Amino acid sequence: MDYIKSPMYIEKRSFEIIEREIGKHSFSDRELSVVKRVIHTTGDPQYKDIIYIRQGAIDAALQLLGNGVTIYTDTNMAAAGINKKALKKLDCRVECFVNRAEIARMAKGSGITRSMAAVEKAAEEGVRFFVFGNAPTALFRLKELTIEKKADPEFIVGAPVGFVGAEESKREIEKLDIPMITIRGRKGGSNIAAAIVNSLMYMITR
Repeated sequence: MDYIKSPMYIEKRSFEIIEREIGKHSFSDRELSVVKRVIHTTGDPQYKDIIYIRQGAIDAALQLLGNGVTIYTDTNMAAAGINKKALKKLDCRVECFVNRAEIARMAKGSGITRSMAAVEKAAEEGVRFFVFGNAPTALFRLKELTIEKKADPEFIVGAPVGFVGAEESKREIEKLDIPMITIRGRKGGSNIAAAIVNSLMYMITR
């Protein structure tokens, strides 16, 4: 069988096809690189219509990444999908706080989800870069903590997926005046959240 085997050529050709299928758009070059990475991850060109990139969000994210930052993720899957070589180059690290033993105790004691307890702990430890791909309850909780002055996020990726709370959590977080990239509606996922972070890191490391 005759088929393309070069990973670099496959990615290059994929992005050429994606750009052609996107057609006319109003994205800046950097915004377009984020959009193309999301579409490349999902195979779904509709993401060009539901991704929201707030003005100044990319600059804010790049400044944090360039200075070395701890990145909170709401799932192990999102953490696993973030490029480790790029993280190392930038002296950044990813942590899914939900793995900690104390988080289960906090959640049980407070009657909340582990994801909510994890975001509370991340806020306590001064995390400023938050990435959500699965847990709308955690995204809701981050908004509450921010309003209560118990969290100080400087950049948010809001991409929870699902039918209960996902769309609503993203609408709520967008009410905050904070640099962010969100996936509006029900779509999203940990793989998409990771793809957004990777696209930002690649602007510095490639």
